[in-house]
Amino acid sequence: MSQNFYNFVRGLSETVPDGYTENGMRAYRHLVFIGASQMVEAHFPAVREQMGEESWCELITAFIRQSAWDSPYYGDLKNEFLSFLARESV
Repeated sequence: MSQNFYNFVRGLSETVPDGYTENGMRAYRHLVFIGASQMVEAHFPAVREQMGEESWCELITAFIRQSAWDSPYYGDLKNEFLSFLARESV
C-alpha cells in the first residue's frame, strides 16, 4: 500500500490514490473509523457515554489522523490511544 492510500484512509488527504475509486477509499476510511472506535470503546466504555456521540466521533477522528499508530492490529490501539490523550492534553 502506498503512503497516499494511508493518508486518505487516515483523513490526512482527500486525494484518491491511483488505482482506487473514491467510494472504495471512503469505505476503507469508514472501516478504519469503526474499527478504531470499537476497540477504543472496548477499553474505555464510559468515555463514549460521557462524551456524547458528536464529541466521541471528533475524538476518534483526531486520534486516527494524529496518532503515531502504525500497527495493522486494532488490538494495539489501547496504548497508542493513551499516548495520544497524553500528548493532546498538554
